[in-house]
Amino acid sequence: MVTHIYVHRVYVILILQEYSEKDMNKMATKLPPLPSISEIVRMYKLKARKQLSQNFLLDMNLTKKIVKAAGNISDGYVCEIGPGPGGISRSILEKDVRGLAVIEKDKRFIPSLQMLGDAGGGKMKIYHGDILQYDMDDVFPSEIKNKWEDDPPNLHLIGNLPFNVSTPLIIKLLHAISERRGPWKHGRVNLTLTFQEEVGYRMSVPPGDKERCRLSVMCQHLCHVDTKFIIPGSAFVPAPKVNVAVVTFNPLKKPLISQPFKLVEKVARHTFHYKQKMVRKGIETLFPPDMPELTAKMFELSEVNPTLKPINLTNEEVGRLCHVYNYICEQHPYILSYDYRSPQMKDFVRKARQLEMDKIEQQIILGPSEMTESIIAPENNT
Repeated sequence: MVTHIYVHRVYVILILQEYSEKDMNKMATKLPPLPSISEIVRMYKLKARKQLSQNFLLDMNLTKKIVKAAGNISDGYVCEIGPGPGGISRSILEKDVRGLAVIEKDKRFIPSLQMLGDAGGGKMKIYHGDILQYDMDDVFPSEIKNKWEDDPPNLHLIGNLPFNVSTPLIIKLLHAISERRGPWKHGRVNLTLTFQEEVGYRMSVPPGDKERCRLSVMCQHLCHVDTKFIIPGSAFVPAPKVNVAVVTFNPLKKPLISQPFKLVEKVARHTFHYKQKMVRKGIETLFPPDMPELTAKMFELSEVNPTLKPINLTNEEVGRLCHVYNYICEQHPYILSYDYRSPQMKDFVRKARQLEMDKIEQQIILGPSEMTESIIAPENNT
């Protein structure tokens, strides 16, 4: 296997040496002759691993179509998530990009990616790591940065995602978008990613659709989401039983819900916990069962109809619920940590309430200023 890798890389280097300087300048849009992706898969004896939800896209017409969906990437920088044998990577390099960073978890693909990197004339950097844990803080040049309110920079995230990581990954990326960190410290960087068709549909579905869910709210409140096209499952090797959606995410200048990401995610998750029941049922699980007055306050202050089904809530209505929940958490801080599924929660709530009552009693007895002094004053043990 090592001999094969060496021979293939030498083959690419020899081809590059045959090009004149003038030819090298033209290579921005045309790579030197390379084996097809199918041939690379055979040469390196690459097989898709079911446990990693791997499906190879070997049709270069489709990889080019995915890259085209990302918009104009020429003269820009791209980070590709999960390049596999390098089909999309090759289509990116053919678009005259200034740089391409690829993040790959499976070491088996590194040699074939190195061969492509050699053909790309040094434009491609290969990083080995699991994207769910990978720190993407430095995937783009630090000097390229636009204000959030300005047009997006010429920076792009592209990826054909394994099905088993697609949902947790988009939640992770949305979290980074909301806090403008990682790739989004450079501005409103766009994403072009693949998902199972039904997952892609849920991300962009409007209120009233039976497929509307937590993911719909989390995506739409931070990004303009658009399904560009559908790839039939038969185009992949091995062929999955579902079709694949190519989805773009364009971060909004201002989120629809101006609350911390984790708070919005928690409210959305509880709201859609009982999709076929009234929204009141899910909201009740945000609070201890013996505090129904807090559930009532959620609907009173938000002016949301508690008898609606969650799928009928607009993003604006979910936003109002989030704002009221934040207000309640400011009044009762322990509520933010409340988890109705935890067996330890009953004791946690009891202790938190006792602390809350102790503070109130102390404030009544001592007054606000004296209470503050009593908290910061050292104990007198004499």
